[in-house]
Amino acid sequence: MTFMEASRAGLRSVGDFLAEANARIGAWFNRVTPKGLFPRSLLIIVVPMVILQSVVAFVFMERHYNTVTRRLSAAVSQDIAAVVDLYAAFPQEKDFATLRRIAWQSLELSIDLLPPDPLPAQGPRPFFSILDSALSREIGRKLKQPYWIDTVGRSNLIEVRVKMPDTVLRIFARRSAAYASNSHIFLLWMVGTSLVLLAVAILFLRNQIRPIENLADAAEAFGKGRDVENFRPRGAREVRRAAVAFLEMKRRIERQIEQRTAMLAGVSHDMRTILTRFKLELAFLPEGPEVDALRKDVDELQGMLEAYLAFARGDGGEQTALTDMAQLIEDLCVGAQRSGAEASASFMGPPLVQVKADSLKRCIGNLVGNAVRYARRLEITGTRDARWLVVTVDDNGPGIPEDKREDVFRPFLRLDDARNQDAGGSGLGLSIARDIARAHGGDVILADSPLGGLRATIRLPV
Repeated sequence: MTFMEASRAGLRSVGDFLAEANARIGAWFNRVTPKGLFPRSLLIIVVPMVILQSVVAFVFMERHYNTVTRRLSAAVSQDIAAVVDLYAAFPQEKDFATLRRIAWQSLELSIDLLPPDPLPAQGPRPFFSILDSALSREIGRKLKQPYWIDTVGRSNLIEVRVKMPDTVLRIFARRSAAYASNSHIFLLWMVGTSLVLLAVAILFLRNQIRPIENLADAAEAFGKGRDVENFRPRGAREVRRAAVAFLEMKRRIERQIEQRTAMLAGVSHDMRTILTRFKLELAFLPEGPEVDALRKDVDELQGMLEAYLAFARGDGGEQTALTDMAQLIEDLCVGAQRSGAEASASFMGPPLVQVKADSLKRCIGNLVGNAVRYARRLEITGTRDARWLVVTVDDNGPGIPEDKREDVFRPFLRLDDARNQDAGGSGLGLSIARDIARAHGGDVILADSPLGGLRATIRLPV
């Protein structure tokens, strides 16, 4: 292998590693990030604000608060060291009163003399105390004598005890003189204003997201065959454009359905008139085998015409209503038993569902009718959860080959061994059932049944 080939192989391996790492990071990021538009938009606002405030707080604490505290602590330490040096130079009692007066008036330090007892043991230092560490470090630099410091005991004072040869010098200094006491105000203002701005952003963002949610709800309701009430374009310009496009699409679909229904009504009237004329003419003909065959052909033609018109007409403008699915399935089961089949029915979950009752009953009835026609035993099962209504019809009939299960939904298709073929059938039963299910936003799926025949499953969103 040449050097160039080895280099290319190395580059390919590095590229594959980077691609795999990028895919893993992307998958992890998709798992941890929220899926909704509102939380994602809120995250886009919150994350930069938190990062900016963290950087500002770090820079402020590091550059301003720490620096100012160190300088103030150094100044107080110099004052304390000066007082200690003056007392060491003039230890007489007559000079101590003057030293006390000068320390208080000029340096704002309060000094006292204590018995020459050992210094107290140093207590535990507060965690994350910038003042304690800075002041202790500065005093340690300025003083040569043993000392003890307390920054916790009194909230507004700092106590320093210095071991002198014949006494203990106690010095009190104001805490505010040793560190920047107003820094927390800046942090509170920063956090408070950020919370106010975040609340305002949430309100405005919620108002911008709500029109998108309303548009999604309207589209979902229209897809389920329900009325879209009190919906009008709102929100930003792009959202209004999408809402206007949806309403225009809805009007075009409804207008197309109305035109089709009107055309079919005219076709139905004209063809029924001709069929009625045929029946009258046949009634005046003498009885015979030819006349009986013609009557049978006319009856079959009329049945096919009625089935076609029902398929093309759809639900006929039926409105959705709360329907007891358990009772509907039980009624279909009773009808199947009257037809001579061994049928059973069951339902699990809340039975009241918002559907077009007559259309859905016809949809399930077509599947039950096919099962009754070609099987001796059938089971109707319904389940309902928070999202879906599922109705299955199982039978022990001959079934449909797997490669033909989609073909049988085509209108007027009649297979040689298909379940939807009979002497008077038109090949529209399954087509009508799927058309009604899809008008509700669902579908009809065929599969193998545990009973040995065919399983027809209706799955509708609720």
